Amino acid sequence: MLSDARGSRIVPSPVVVEFDHLASRELGRDAVTTMLDEIDRGAYEVEDLTPADYRRVGEILTTYADLRVGFVDAAVLAIVERLREPKLATLDHRHFSVMRPRHVDALELLPA
Repeated sequence: MLSDARGSRIVPSPVVVEFDHLASRELGRDAVTTMLDEIDRGAYEVEDLTPADYRRVGEILTTYADLRVGFVDAAVLAIVERLREPKLATLDHRHFSVMRPRHVDALELLPA
């Protein structure tokens, strides 16, 4: 999904935890340690949540309660908004095609 991506590859810190959960179950522990090695060598930059992001996560969870958006997706949107990033690499087009960020009309979801 990210092989053709240019520029910074920013991973919200809650996604690392979600990746650990899913990859450990589906791909095995080696996938997690590979991802950590990639982070260590600088292939990905991990972005932590700020106090303002946590407030925004709460707002997003309330706004999109009918979609049953979870904490991780709301945190991703909060960080994308703060960084004013117009693109998002995700396999969850169902949620992110509906949620509206504050800084653009809609996110460009990758892969298209």
